[in-house]
Amino acid sequence: MWSVLWAAVRSKAPYVTFPVAFVVGLVGSQLEWFLRGDPPPTAQEEKSISEQREDRRLQEIVGEDLTKVVSLKDKLEFAPRAVLNRNRPEKS
Repeated sequence: MWSVLWAAVRSKAPYVTFPVAFVVGLVGSQLEWFLRGDPPPTAQEEKSISEQREDRRLQEIVGEDLTKVVSLKDKLEFAPRAVLNRNRPEKS
């Protein structure tokens, strides 16, 4: 008799476990909201890190002339000095 009962419990476990877990999660969520209260209004208005980084970069390039760049012909190397420039003479 016990084996039949345990087999029935095993087969019906998802149908019992999901509603119980849903109710526990819902009660926990409501309890957490009640204890913490409303979030501060500044939390929703804060900018993300990527937005702050973009704003800072825009502020840095405001006064610069972006059309003046170094020509590729004037550049001596395209790789870091520590790797490929050991035996090259310095450009004068």
